Amino acid sequence: MPSAPKWVFDTLNLFIAQIPDVQVSHIEHLSTSVKRISLQGNFEKLQFSVGAFFDIRVSDTDARRYTIAEINSEKDNLKLIAHIHGHGCGSDFMDQLEIGDRIALNKPRTEQKYYDHSAEKIVFFGDETSLALACSFLPVMQAQKKSYLFLFELDAENNAVPEYLGLDNCIVFPKSSVFAHPDQIKDLPLFKNEDWSDAYFVLTGNVSSVQNLRRVIKTQTNARIKHHGYWLQGKKGL
Repeated sequence: MPSAPKWVFDTLNLFIAQIPDVQVSHIEHLSTSVKRISLQGNFEKLQFSVGAFFDIRVSDTDARRYTIAEINSEKDNLKLIAHIHGHGCGSDFMDQLEIGDRIALNKPRTEQKYYDHSAEKIVFFGDETSLALACSFLPVMQAQKKSYLFLFELDAENNAVPEYLGLDNCIVFPKSSVFAHPDQIKDLPLFKNEDWSDAYFVLTGNVSSVQNLRRVIKTQTNARIKHHGYWLQGKKGL
């Protein structure tokens, strides 16, 4: 979630090629705090691996990263999912977008290799900030006939969002409950089921929850882990 002086972003825009003629074509409010935004443009020549994201300039001095949730087969329409929580410039920017607005995008990037094609079983953990990444995982896992499980900690108003997005095999937990307490994490049925003991775990979202879950996985299983906390309470971001 980079920040920089205004002149830095202005200079970069002069030298980094942008995708032309991208505009907001559709907006869905999945809840009062989760918004799915469709962008229309010519994305045919771009590469979209699982977890690809855009760094979007959301103010004169800030950019925020948004994962591409999905892209259609014609590669002229893609979707982003934004958490509208009202406490950051990225949230404010996404909240203010309207149909017809034009948006400046550079080429998508993939820094974190979240998806492991060799994994036969995948457990994905996250929160509202992880929904787009989960959506990018889903069709690939289904096509490759993986066994998978989604674990989300969500605000109550968002409990139905994963199902609406088609994220099946999903368990939703209240925010700041189980994953704030390692002893409660250990008691999850997941860690009593040997079928998942050698799964590949992808942990995203709240840094504290990610750290707590990672510690338990390392002590309770032989699983491989990919972790990347997206935000931490009290730290500027989103």
